[in-house]
Amino acid sequence: MIYDYVIVGTGIAGLNAARYIPADKKVLLICKKSPWECNTFFAQGGVACAVDEADIPAHVEDTLNAGVFQNNKEAVQALSEHSLDSIESLINGGMQFDLTNDGELAYTKEAAHSKNRILHADGDATGREMHMFLLKSCPHEVVTDSIVIDLLMQDDICYGVHILQNGKDKIIYSHNTILASGGVGSIYRYHTNSTTIAGDIQGICVEKNIPLKDMEMMQFHPTVFVDSPNARKQLLTEALRGEGAIIEDEEGYGFLKNYHKDAELAPRDVVSRAIFDHSQKNETQIYLSFKKFNKKFFKKRFPNIYKDLKEVGFDLPFERVPISPAFHYSMGGVDVDLNSKVKGYKNLYAIGEIACTGVHGANRLASNSLLEGLVFSKLAVNESLENNFKISKKNYTKEIEYFTLLKNSDKAIKNALRNLMWTKVGIVRSMQNLIDALEEVESYLEENVGRLLFLRLLTAKSIIRSAINRKKSIGAHYIKENL
Repeated sequence: MIYDYVIVGTGIAGLNAARYIPADKKVLLICKKSPWECNTFFAQGGVACAVDEADIPAHVEDTLNAGVFQNNKEAVQALSEHSLDSIESLINGGMQFDLTNDGELAYTKEAAHSKNRILHADGDATGREMHMFLLKSCPHEVVTDSIVIDLLMQDDICYGVHILQNGKDKIIYSHNTILASGGVGSIYRYHTNSTTIAGDIQGICVEKNIPLKDMEMMQFHPTVFVDSPNARKQLLTEALRGEGAIIEDEEGYGFLKNYHKDAELAPRDVVSRAIFDHSQKNETQIYLSFKKFNKKFFKKRFPNIYKDLKEVGFDLPFERVPISPAFHYSMGGVDVDLNSKVKGYKNLYAIGEIACTGVHGANRLASNSLLEGLVFSKLAVNESLENNFKISKKNYTKEIEYFTLLKNSDKAIKNALRNLMWTKVGIVRSMQNLIDALEEVESYLEENVGRLLFLRLLTAKSIIRSAINRKKSIGAHYIKENL
């Protein structure tokens, strides 16, 4: 049997792609664990959208400014132009965003946006609400507990995927393969990502010489509660600062004004580095303060943050919360064209965080990621339907490889890698630290490791090499010598 589409991943990009594929097509969505173990489900702040057609130029300009004009301007234009119909399509399908008292869409503001254009749902649970809506709307087959361990690549065609489903090898052929597996969070010690997000597919791309781009551009979210035993740390959405939360040190001093004119609403890379710099220079813990909020508003606007932090002992908004930056989002990924087709391939697509559409440039503008998943998933499906490419199984002549997923030494090396990436390939980098990190990763690759760790190491190597090749600081990539 040959599927019309195989979609790797069930976050916003994968599920939205499935929504646009006709119901009579044979489609399989592959999910590593359960569908809600994805970054979309945990996204708090909201989804950016041009308020109207007149706002498109300003949205484009804000996105370019945040990305330090390293963006693909055509892709940014497409993102904003398609934002209105993408959101309208969701609303017409039954998705409910928060409304004002007058029944209008309630837009809020986040860092580096020139106006209020962020839509949210259930206060601070936008990703969860969108994910559940799309999951319920999905008319196609979804398989869970299935890990993609290889792509069936020959010449410029992808013939499908090799998965382990509940521990059993399965070869799945498909006329179109759409990668929507997310970013690389779990290769960093501190991150806000689902634990399923570990850069596996990026590693396969390195192995298969599928082009990756801008892999050095890693975004660190500035406000994260990291004092937790969980691998995924508690994100404190940027919308909190958009509504008036203040970053301050132990003495209650709001120091961000010393680093950027927009203070709390400066771009994420600026805020993360300011926290890193101020805390090191002054040997101080950094906090997020909510002293401008009243409790009734806070509980209504941020119900899930209120609940989650109450469970670990915080009385919000009366207590401030200790914060640290943590890895949040990968701007780089699989190099794709304006329709999210992987460059150089006939029937392979990448959408969402795994893709590098060029939208984000050197730094992602807040809440553009959910929008990117919506817009480019639709463009990818439209292009594939028009292209109507068909594979022939008999043309795939490569021998199927079989792998051991995990080996005894993996855990120690995995933890060492996470520490290495955090300390040497993190918020502030030096060329010597990057060179040392590359040598260490290459030494791990010589060890007898399992398939998943091997792929993770290939992804880490790609990030480090890209960082070494980018000699000067720009956006999220910050090089400082003599550390």
